Amino acid sequence: MPNIASLTGSLSLPADVADAVGPRFPGAIYQNVDGRFEVLALITAPSDAAELLRRDSARWALVVRDTLRPDAIPFAVGSVWTTSDFLIRPATTAYEAAA
Repeated sequence: MPNIASLTGSLSLPADVADAVGPRFPGAIYQNVDGRFEVLALITAPSDAAELLRRDSARWALVVRDTLRPDAIPFAVGSVWTTSDFLIRPATTAYEAAA
């Protein structure tokens, strides 16, 4: 499994990836029918996203933690931002490339 700390991706996202990710950058909290999630990392390297999601076609992935469960373990998701998603808290800092 890739080291999540090193997988923050590049500063400029392709338009289709930016549309799919929506406002879900590290630090953001969003809610949908599945729960309320804090975004811990945005992975934009396709090979790393594919490995995390176990899907060869993956171009990006989010590592999230369910904030409604105190014992929640972070996990990767690749679902696109839709009208059923609600932003609870925006990302706390600007999205930056890993050093």
